[in-house]
Amino acid sequence: MKLSARNVMKGKVTSIEIGAVNAEVEVEIAPGVLLTSIITKKSCEGLELEVGKEVYALTKASNVMIGVD
Repeated sequence: MKLSARNVMKGKVTSIEIGAVNAEVEVEIAPGVLLTSIITKKSCEGLELEVGKEVYALTKASNVMIGVD
């Protein structure tokens, strides 16, 4: 598979919370570093996601916002 996304992070699914339409999937991309993604319930089922499964988290954005207090 070839992708245009430059930020590809390999990790393991640590939790999945399934809702009526969407699923919240938490992925550990490094020890203690978690990334959370909201995907459709149908996509979650199609990818056969389960806790412990190795996955790739991909990001592609034209900007990243930074905030401070």
